[in-house]
Amino acid sequence: MATAVKAVLFDLDGTLLDTAPDMANAANKVLADYNQPPLQEAQIQAHTSYGAKGLLTAGFGEIPTHLDPLDLRQQFLDYYQQKICVSTSLYQGIPQLLRYLEQQGIPWGIMTNKPGFLTDMLLPFFPELMRAQTVICGDTLSVAKPHPEPLLHASEMLGIHHEDCIYIGDIEKDMIAANAACMTGFVAGWGYIGKQHTPDDWQAEAILSHPEELIQHLETQTLQG
Repeated sequence: MATAVKAVLFDLDGTLLDTAPDMANAANKVLADYNQPPLQEAQIQAHTSYGAKGLLTAGFGEIPTHLDPLDLRQQFLDYYQQKICVSTSLYQGIPQLLRYLEQQGIPWGIMTNKPGFLTDMLLPFFPELMRAQTVICGDTLSVAKPHPEPLLHASEMLGIHHEDCIYIGDIEKDMIAANAACMTGFVAGWGYIGKQHTPDDWQAEAILSHPEELIQHLETQTLQG
């Protein structure tokens, strides 16, 4: 990290929240409507961060030509809204990390590709996340990750120069966006990383095995400073 960290931005699904059980439930209901078998655990692990498209494509193998992907996505969203927070949970260590940032006076926010209406429905279930100082969603701007603009917008909302921010996410496009925004990127190694993914190649500062590992990085930086 070339500069002092003055703010931290987080992805949501697979980074702050384990939303896989509820998202997979919605996808499995869509698949069942078309007599397809439910997703396997490995498929859920590898594709949850890619949302409806990722999960349904994994389930179908390939979306049949006679089905409209937009209709399938809407079916998924309808099911997901009905039971958006039945089994979703904060990852272990996230509350401690957020508390540390707040104690250190380091502002933090959320930059997710999740649609705004779903994010607005989900966050109130978790009081810790309602303390985010900015929340930028996939449809807040006209572009979404891997475009860097949402991250730049998030740092602007925090009032922190983008080069003084770090971004934590669990898929490659998170790191593509962070690098394009000149932010230091960390991979959330506890997130939805499948066997086919290669996070070592994502040009991240580090792959964190646990949320609280970021505290160690920040403490080391403080000592070096």
